[in-house]
Amino acid sequence: MKTTRTIPSKMTKQLNVAPLTSSEPRLSSKIINFVEGARAITPGELEANNITRYRVTKFYREQIVNSGYYNQLKFIVEPSFEEFDGTGNLDTSGEHDNTVVPGFQHKYAQTGLLLATDRCAAYCRYCFRKRIVGKDSDEVAADLGQIARYVGNHPEMSNVLISGGDPFVLSTRRLHEILDHLLPFPHLNSIRFGTKAFAYAPKRFEDPTLMTLFRRIQDAGKAALIVTHFDHVGEISANAERNICSLRTQGVEFLNQSVLLAKVNDDPAILAETFGKCHQMGVRPYYLFQGRPVKGASHFQVSLRRGLEIVQGINQRLSGIQKTFKYIMSHYTGKIEILDLGADDRLYMRYHQNKAPEKIGKIFSRPYIESACWLDDLPGVGG
Repeated sequence: MKTTRTIPSKMTKQLNVAPLTSSEPRLSSKIINFVEGARAITPGELEANNITRYRVTKFYREQIVNSGYYNQLKFIVEPSFEEFDGTGNLDTSGEHDNTVVPGFQHKYAQTGLLLATDRCAAYCRYCFRKRIVGKDSDEVAADLGQIARYVGNHPEMSNVLISGGDPFVLSTRRLHEILDHLLPFPHLNSIRFGTKAFAYAPKRFEDPTLMTLFRRIQDAGKAALIVTHFDHVGEISANAERNICSLRTQGVEFLNQSVLLAKVNDDPAILAETFGKCHQMGVRPYYLFQGRPVKGASHFQVSLRRGLEIVQGINQRLSGIQKTFKYIMSHYTGKIEILDLGADDRLYMRYHQNKAPEKIGKIFSRPYIESACWLDDLPGVGG
């Protein structure tokens, strides 16, 4: 069901808030327009609370205003006082522990993760890599040769996911340089790109040189895939749909991942419409992620009970061929599919991925506690 939008009278001023970084002296404060109102903040306060800088494209500003869903979508990109809540941590999935060479992670045997950049077209307030994004991070790939040597020494790796940040803020030339170091390996059968640029800056995909990039992957005998990131049907613009359809005609495959977000899309009707629209465009709904307990972003989490209710409501609204997504908790121990809350008040889960192959597919349970939002909120051991 579409929510009627109400737009503040000072919309332009609110959407064009000052960036959350400053070249002013360290002790100076500046007025920043948060969702709840204006507040004077020093750069030191922002840094101490790890508040992500503000950045949003003009295209996305206009899209969320005109979509009819401004009151939901504003929380994706506009800062909130709730970001000063210090709970959570900055590496909820153990990325640091699974980094094998700078800018490259190898948590699951078949998949390598290459962090190509620490920049995005716009910055999501719930970002689980806020320790990196918008900063000059040393966690992004610098020595592609070193990464290539690692990939070459690990024939069990069948695919590489190029992420960041958002790889499509990079030049096409830089993306070709990354492929130069990956395509020679016959044991890689697919190259994936994770991006939210179809929501934030879909015109990036009108660059004709990008087709050469994807064709190179295909000519090397590998599948070329893009994992889009649409959290809400209101983010799917006509530009995004047109460019996705164009790339699909050239053999590029598409998946979509969404994050379950309080105040944004914690509504089964909205997510069913989002997944239905993705399916219509030829983008397979892939993951619905449980919000992570990220420092300064845990206010986006919904309880696991509510998440399961939402998933049930989504599935009641979709046809069988549209129900291709899994409800996933990307935990330190692995990707956990959240299955159901039993009559015995235990939460039942299954490992979709795990570093230990023998655990993949294993079903386990924990006693459920009301308001629990993450595995670590539940008592006991298991999994």
